[in-house]
Amino acid sequence: MTNPLKGFRLTRDDLNFIGSGLQRPECILAEPDGTLWSADARGGVVRIAADGSQRLIAQQADSHFAGTTDLAKRFTEGTLPNGLAFAANGDILISNFGTDCLEVMDREGNSRVLYDSIDGQPIGKVNFVLRDSRNRIWLTVSTRIRNWMEAIRPGLADGYIALADENGLRIVADGLHFTNEVRLDAKEEFLYAVETCGRRITRFRVGADGSLSGREIFGPSDFGPAGFPDGCTFDAYGNLWVTLVMAERLIALTPDGELLTLFDDGKPDKIAALEAGYQAGKPTPEQMMATRSDVTPWMASITFGGADLRNAYIGTLFGTTIPWFRSPVAGLPMVHWR
Repeated sequence: MTNPLKGFRLTRDDLNFIGSGLQRPECILAEPDGTLWSADARGGVVRIAADGSQRLIAQQADSHFAGTTDLAKRFTEGTLPNGLAFAANGDILISNFGTDCLEVMDREGNSRVLYDSIDGQPIGKVNFVLRDSRNRIWLTVSTRIRNWMEAIRPGLADGYIALADENGLRIVADGLHFTNEVRLDAKEEFLYAVETCGRRITRFRVGADGSLSGREIFGPSDFGPAGFPDGCTFDAYGNLWVTLVMAERLIALTPDGELLTLFDDGKPDKIAALEAGYQAGKPTPEQMMATRSDVTPWMASITFGGADLRNAYIGTLFGTTIPWFRSPVAGLPMVHWR
């Protein structure tokens, strides 16, 4: 079978939009009935029904994100729901990048902290959460530095992956360069991890006990200037889709690691300026912000939904709506679809 992504290229004209007035819809969950759940900086999630009606479900009201243009304050103060996953009972697991906690919230907004420490120490910048078919929870921590913007530099590898199961929470992989989203392949034999500041995808073999081994780079060893990966997800063919957040590029890595560019809305001059700042070890907020697209402002994640799993929804860090398009291939069903 020919890879359905060979020759596929997305343009702005292919994009549709759903939702309005959203704040930082970084991560999106899709349900089989067409319902979408989007992380929201107001302190929870927005539920978008199949008919387009929407409702904010908040743990607590928080207006800091929209209340300032200061990038550091937007991303380091208050609550900041980031990665989402459904618990087995339908509650929502929230990796909160603002409070540095893994939280769980029911669908009415009642919330509690599951984990805020590990090995007796603060857990760090909790980024993403994933539940597998054995009901284990995979958790990523990008950095142990409180102000994460100071961690956007080459050479710092203080991120890690933790696993929560019947034995509690433990670190299963350490020394990662700003760990972001993680995904399991269809058979749950390998875990693929985004290393944002490593500008690469790393994969591990998953042991029966949840241990990770055989660490290796999957695909290119460096995605190039400002090629900071953020989100990733698999399609049914086995391609790993990856968002390059500040390059404003959507790529895919084929099962044999070949890179395919699917969409590119980057600004070459702004990307070059950011790259220079990054290589100097101190990119400025202004350099980062200047790279934003006006249709996918800081492309952060990709989620498959729709009845046939061919609607592809793009999560962003600065959008107020969710761009989406029709994919030539269905997504790999997440555990809550099975």
